[in-house]
Amino acid sequence: MKKNFLLVSVALLLISCSKTSDQEYFDQGSKYLKENKINEALKSFETLLTEYPDSKIAPKTLVQIAAMYQNNLIKEVKPQESFNKAQEYFMQVYEKFPESEEAPNSLFMSGYILANNLMKFDDATMRFKLFLEKYPSHQLAFSAKQELDNMGLSPEEILKKTETAKSE
Repeated sequence: MKKNFLLVSVALLLISCSKTSDQEYFDQGSKYLKENKINEALKSFETLLTEYPDSKIAPKTLVQIAAMYQNNLIKEVKPQESFNKAQEYFMQVYEKFPESEEAPNSLFMSGYILANNLMKFDDATMRFKLFLEKYPSHQLAFSAKQELDNMGLSPEEILKKTETAKSE
């Protein structure tokens, strides 16, 4: 009986020790990212989110994945689709972890990508308005207002608008 108990105890100990922690997955993904092993990094980050969906580092992990897509690092994904995935991952941070430190910046970035990369101005407007409603004093609030004011304008049009406002 003692022998069986000992075997079961050892087996449980080995199983519990062999599971990779959320931090280990994150560190592994970060290491792969630095080594430019993009697919391996993505797999590590996605595994962390699958195995530890409520981890305290899940928001940071979602931001990492969003940034990978925003920067078009996943070569198998076309740029348009990559930007769309980026804004979706940023939005997940806000939706799933609204109290996290990453939520305000992620909501802003979702709107920014919608406006500047995907040209989805109606969706971007809703995101920026939501941002200003939720985070009126945030350091990005001024930028969100500017994004709304200049939505859809070319750099030349923005410059002309600025010059006209100065001369009035």
